[in-house]
Amino acid sequence: MTVRTPLVALACLAALVTVVGCGASGTGTKGYIDGQGVITQLSLNQRKAPVSVTGTTLDGKSVDLSAYRGRVVVVNLWWSNCPPCRLEAPELAAAARALQPKGVVFLGIDTRDAAESMGRAYERRFKIPYPSIFDPDGETLLAFRGTLSPNAIPSTMVIDKQGRIAATVLGGLSSKTTLLDLVADAGGPKVKAAA
Repeated sequence: MTVRTPLVALACLAALVTVVGCGASGTGTKGYIDGQGVITQLSLNQRKAPVSVTGTTLDGKSVDLSAYRGRVVVVNLWWSNCPPCRLEAPELAAAARALQPKGVVFLGIDTRDAAESMGRAYERRFKIPYPSIFDPDGETLLAFRGTLSPNAIPSTMVIDKQGRIAATVLGGLSSKTTLLDLVADAGGPKVKAAA
């Protein structure tokens, strides 16, 4: 009886760790979040300090998010081996083509690709009309600490004109219309989905 109680307790503890571990990441062995994106919009009084993001794009150019203050910015985290990223890429590219002429800035963050060539191939394949920071080690993600988990790939953030996160989509973006609406709600232009 004394041997059985510790074994039962150990089995229960192992089951609890397994359940908590799977629920915390939601990624399994894939290394990304799957399923439709979970949208969170922040009211003006919920928005925190401006995010500070700098890096080097896949084309070797320096970029600093603070240079875009006064404009709404859409930041998308992606990885070329992530199926939900590939699924949402055409919607993001279409939204960028509709919103960039109206002053909205788009910036990608390519995280986890081992070489720039992988990211550039992804951009060509999906005709991505905006630059992406090359971030193989995930260091750029530290700017979004408290907002994104390290496995939040894909994710999209809408940043308001003051440089604060106004909305997040954790997981794949469901449609171009969703992003157009989030940008408008963050103070950007109102654009119809057919645009």
